[in-house]
Amino acid sequence: MSAGEKAKAKAEQFVGKTVRKAAHAVHKDVLAAKGAALEARGMMRGAKERTKDSVKR
Repeated sequence: MSAGEKAKAKAEQFVGKTVRKAAHAVHKDVLAAKGAALEARGMMRGAKERTKDSVKR
């Protein structure tokens, strides 16, 4: 679908993973959970875009 939406999904995944790993390193469980949630939101956004692509074909 939209390249912008796909890029936004990848960016959310990257930022979420980075925040999660950094928070685990300094033992901040709440921040790690927020990073995991952001990463999951990015994965869901990417899945939505892939689904929209497959429906159009």
